[in-house]
Amino acid sequence: MQFDLSIFGSKTRSLIGLDLSSSAVKMVELGNDGKNGYRVERYAIEVLPRDVVADGNIANLEVAAETIKRAWRKLSTSTRAVAAALPTSHVITKKIIVPAGQKEEQLELVVESEANQYIPFPLDEVNLDFQVVGSAPSSPEEIEVLIAASRKEKVEDRVASVEAAGLKALIMDVESYAVLSSLELILEQLPDSGKGKIVALVDVGANVTNLTVLRDGQQLYAREQAFGGNQLTQDIARLYGMTFAEAEADKRRNALPENYETELLRPFVENMALEVSRALQFFFTSTQFNKVDHIVLSGGCAILPEADEAIASRTQIDTIVANPFAGMVLSDRVRANSLLADASSLMVACGLALRRFDQ
Repeated sequence: MQFDLSIFGSKTRSLIGLDLSSSAVKMVELGNDGKNGYRVERYAIEVLPRDVVADGNIANLEVAAETIKRAWRKLSTSTRAVAAALPTSHVITKKIIVPAGQKEEQLELVVESEANQYIPFPLDEVNLDFQVVGSAPSSPEEIEVLIAASRKEKVEDRVASVEAAGLKALIMDVESYAVLSSLELILEQLPDSGKGKIVALVDVGANVTNLTVLRDGQQLYAREQAFGGNQLTQDIARLYGMTFAEAEADKRRNALPENYETELLRPFVENMALEVSRALQFFFTSTQFNKVDHIVLSGGCAILPEADEAIASRTQIDTIVANPFAGMVLSDRVRANSLLADASSLMVACGLALRRFDQ
């Protein structure tokens, strides 16, 4: 199957942002609020059975498609167009400098010849896309172009799971770009929109913790650590003699015995704060920077009780829980309390849903 990797795709009338993570299918649909803002039309989260998606690869396409279909039914929407995303680790990105004033066809040829130098696969095995970033910092006669490439089978697996669910994949983005779109909305909530400040985005997912440090939209540092919410789920399963699925369900429903908080939850949150502090130390020792102004905490673990306080206390850095929907109007279908609880884990899905409004 041929599929153009439209990482920088076009504006569309209505679109679902679909995040297929290792733990769940998450969907968000946004609309206009009638002024200059956004309205959350609807969202849905459907838990994925374990190991259906592992290391960003879809191991069981049938179950993935079935879970996507269930999430879509939960949405109660007629929209079938989807913006999905590839894990950042599956995409090679590179900024190149080329002469300005070229036609689209000329630019395509230049990008292809440049891509040959950076991509360790034959070009007929990859989906390649590019976007002009703007004038080159060094010379007004040149422009900066961002190239993105991924192996075709990685793209085709995602598209196949979407299409098997009866939906249409219009845009294939990159998870890290989608997150940055959501982060822009969160930075607007900081004093002076975080201008000139160093912001650390800490995403604590099911298996890994990702640290991305930025200043004014420019990435200064990125690091991945093997620490995530599945460790807590495994501890619950072990202590209470449950299966992993039972432990995960009871954790999400807050339906665990009284000693859960002192025996497992608090030690896990303290450990999480320690991991964040350790990741920041790596940032300080491997760059010229020695401070961070704000921490934005995202991912499924961000809403664990007192997680933000524990991290703020250990790092002595202002810490907020990510909520890209804070300034948005909510439709009647969206319950404010539920969205607040889920917002930190919807960063990718929200960023993808925003692609509807691309110029």
